[in-house]
Amino acid sequence: MLGVLGDLVEDVVVWVAGPLRHGTDSAARVFRQRGGSAANVAAFAAGQCPVRFLGCVGDDPAGGGLAAELAGHGVDVRVAHRGRTGSIVVLIDDEGERTMLPDRGAATLLETVPDAWLDGLTHLHVPAYSFDGEPVGTTAVDALRRVRSAGGTTSLDASSTGMLEGFGRERFLALAEELAPSLLFANRSESAWLGLLVDGRPGPERARLAATTVVTKSGAEATTIDVPGQAPFTVPVPPVGEVRDLTGAGDAFAAGFLAAFLDARLTGAEPGAADVLGTSGLREAAARGHRCAARVLASPGASCAED
Repeated sequence: MLGVLGDLVEDVVVWVAGPLRHGTDSAARVFRQRGGSAANVAAFAAGQCPVRFLGCVGDDPAGGGLAAELAGHGVDVRVAHRGRTGSIVVLIDDEGERTMLPDRGAATLLETVPDAWLDGLTHLHVPAYSFDGEPVGTTAVDALRRVRSAGGTTSLDASSTGMLEGFGRERFLALAEELAPSLLFANRSESAWLGLLVDGRPGPERARLAATTVVTKSGAEATTIDVPGQAPFTVPVPPVGEVRDLTGAGDAFAAGFLAAFLDARLTGAEPGAADVLGTSGLREAAARGHRCAARVLASPGASCAED
């Protein structure tokens, strides 16, 4: 079973019609959606593999509603209830690009992960957002260590250059080096900022993550997969008809990729590093991620047209 630990919040998605006009009205469409990178991964993965979400929401109607919505996708939801449920305002421009204004609220308040929440997990995925704030940062690191100690595999997502800048480049690299996840997902700007992949080649910090396969997304351009000890290779992204909102596309990619990764393990690959899949298996995982991501690009927030 796939476990995903992190944020479950409400996204207030604003599709802005043209440039924002300071000091007056700007035409827009507004949507309220379930959000949070970890919750999005769990929701998108639920139709592909068994998945459990671990997190904290507020002791309020919003938190209960979000947990119920996520469970409605088939996710095994395990949440604590403390404080006030978080919200993120997501401004979407005409090209689908996002500007996010996060108030994570209770998502940062996860204090403990009971043993029962980790029972049965073979893989734990944690977006880097979960390292930013306490007590959730300490809780996330502890959960990753416990899954590894029990023989499971782990993965991280770099999440956001804005978040990484506040958290600290060296601090994140040192933590990733210590945790040694099987997989690290990042987009092109995150991967370059961390010094992991620069202009399509391994960057100056790449050697520090000696046990980690780095998967670098680049929008409509090919995804680069860098397996330790091998030359990086790329997987092309098929053309997509409409791109209106990029929110959740990276989370959907991770969900598809991780589902393929776990499928490969269930069909005989030995647990451990991602390179047990081989090049063909990693290519198929990326292709599955691309297909999953393509489903969300025309819908508001982290949702699909068929939802």
